[in-house]
Formats: sequence, structure tokens, C-alpha cells
Amino acid sequence: MEIRPIFSALMRNKTGPILVAVQVALSLAILANALHIVNIRQAVTARPSGVTAESDIFHLIVRRLRESGHEEQLATQKAQAATLRGVPGVLSVADTNQVPLSRSGSYNSFVTDLKQDKQTAATSYYISPDSLVKTWGLKVIEGRDFVPSDVMEIDQNTSKEQPGVIMISKTLGERAWPGATSYVGKTLYMGVGPEAKPARVIGVIERLQSPGAQLGVDGETTSIVPVRLTGDSFSLYTVRAEPGQRERVMKEAEEALRKAGNNQVVVKSKTLDDDRKDRYRADVGLAWMLITVSALLLLITASGIVGMASLWVTQRRKQIGVRRALGARRVDILRYFITENILITSVGVTAGVLLALALNQLLVSKLEMERLPAAYMLVGAGVFWVLGIVAVYGPAWRAASTSPALATRSA
Repeated sequence: MEIRPIFSALMRNKTGPILVAVQVALSLAILANALHIVNIRQAVTARPSGVTAESDIFHLIVRRLRESGHEEQLATQKAQAATLRGVPGVLSVADTNQVPLSRSGSYNSFVTDLKQDKQTAATSYYISPDSLVKTWGLKVIEGRDFVPSDVMEIDQNTSKEQPGVIMISKTLGERAWPGATSYVGKTLYMGVGPEAKPARVIGVIERLQSPGAQLGVDGETTSIVPVRLTGDSFSLYTVRAEPGQRERVMKEAEEALRKAGNNQVVVKSKTLDDDRKDRYRADVGLAWMLITVSALLLLITASGIVGMASLWVTQRRKQIGVRRALGARRVDILRYFITENILITSVGVTAGVLLALALNQLLVSKLEMERLPAAYMLVGAGVFWVLGIVAVYGPAWRAASTSPALATRSA
């Protein structure tokens, strides 16, 4: 092999090789961490909400244009729900206070022992007199769904009552009672201190994301209580339509509510798909930005290698001609330049791996990001080795194709 003469030649002209190696090192460090972040963001956006067939779900916000009392609001809510159920293509309707991924909702502190002076955690608090299990297709893994006799009717302006039963997510159960294998029959206390209200767990849901869909366990620490609530200026209904009929059903549902309310209500609709897009818009934007930056880095690095290789070939025309005149074959010249490039790229890759680890350590310490898996660096190293070979192949082949007489001719 020609390692020694190649190394000697590189030592005599260090500037070009150093620039290429630095470019490879910086590109590898940034590329590995950028793709790691992209993968994390994609995993975040792909998290299941717990709702089955999200593409069939939409919700309607109905605002009243005049004040009304508790009994009138109860009657209105029931009438509006009945109106929605009468729309062709509606499979299920539930009155609720919030929906997953909507970025707006209510939370409640809870403890498992009245002696606690600090909350165990905060739960995203879904309130519904109807079956969210049915409407959203939630999976009950223990216990049961609510029945009509569980439902309480509460005016939040005059009452501080709390329902005596509750359904919880599996994540909430794991946080409330670590190590337990069953949660049905256990008691949660909503709030902190002597005024905390007890609620007996009657059902456990495998998964239900909160409106904020936070990262980690907070995003799935959720609960549902059976309450028909009055006192707000609006009502929120979540609807499951027949598969493929959501857009038509949503439009007809809006019209039906306006007509039933004698145009004395303001109705707005939104799909769960739209909520998902809005919740993860920043994550998707960041991922695409990093993908674009990574592609540009690869393009710039390849251009740098091609440009530098072309310069080296031009500077060594006579050397190439002499070697060809002494019997060197095209493949020998080609091998020389490719080997030279691999050596330079290897130095850059080694430095890039160290730099990638250092950059990742900074991200871990400052942003609590996950550690960079070795696979990203191995793949990145392979990409830059291949990129280097492909980039140098053209100039090297042109150099190898130069005739000895032409190469040694003086300018």
C-alpha cells in the first residue's frame, strides 16, 4: 500500500487536508445529533393518544348568547346531545370539558393519603356524563365504565361537590400506587389537605393523553369523572362519526345545532387530527429544519471534497504523468487518491465522533435530552466515508485518464 508516501505528501501540504477533515468533523457532529433529535421528535409526534381511529373524531364548541340557570343549562345540554345523536352518520356523542391534544384543559392535584401535605401528582381531569370510553374507543383494562347512576349533576358556581367514583389511566395508577398490580377499589383524594375529596377507582384505562400531551408520564396521568357540569358559557361535545364520513357529519352537526338553537348559539368545530397537527406543529417544524440543515451539510461537505480533490489533482499533474510514464496503471492512480481521501476522512470522522459526543453531553446536561446512541455515529461515519469516496472518484478518474505526455507538458 501507498500509505507512507501519501502521508508524507499530506504533511508537506497540510492546509487542504486539515480543512476537509475539520469540515467532515463538524458535519458529522452536527448531523449525528440533528438526526437523533429528529428521531426523538418523530417518536414524540407518533405517540398514541389512546383514542381509537382519531380520523373519525371531531368536537363542537357551542357558546350561548345569553345567560341561563342550572336547570336550563342541563336541559339544553341534553337537548343538544340528542340533536347530535340524530345526525345521520353519528355513532357516539359525549359532553366533555376537554379533549386530548387540544392544549387547553383542567388539572387537579391528588393524594393517596389524607396525611400528605404535598400532592402525589396532578391529573388531567376529564369530566363527562356520557361514555368517553365508547365515543373515543378507550381500552378498559380493569374494572368498568360508568353507568347512568354514577353521574352527578353539579353547578360549579354554587357547589364544590366531587363525584365519589373515578376512572384512571394506567399511568396514574402506577404513579399513585407504585408496585401495585390492581387499582380498582383503591381510593384517591382529589386535592391536598383536609378538604380533599375521596374518589373510589372503578375502572382503569390503558392510555389517555392529556390536552397538553406533555412528554413523559405527565402526559398520560389522566382521569375521568361522571359529572354533568353547568356554569360555563359554552358546552363541548366530542363526536365519533362513521368511518370516512367525518367531514359531512361535522358540517351537518353544526347546522343541526344552529337550527335547534334558533341561531342563538355560536358553533365552532374542529377535528382531533387538527388538534394533533397543532400540538406537534413545532416538533414537525424542528424536524424538517434539521433535516434540511443536514442535507445542506452533506452537500457542502461533498462539494468541499470535490473541490479540494480537483485542486490536488491539478497541482500534481506532473507527478501523475511521471507515475504513468513509469508504468503506473489507471487503477493505481485512482487507488492513490481514494486512499488519500479515506485517510483524511478518517481523521475527520474520529474528531467528529468525539465532537458529537461532546455536543450531545451538552444537550443532555442543558436540555435533558437522551444520550446519543452509537448507531448514529457509526452510520454517520459510514456516510462520510462513502461520500468522500464518491466525491473524489470523479477528479481521481480524470487524473488517472490523463496521458503521460499531456500531464508532463510544461504550461
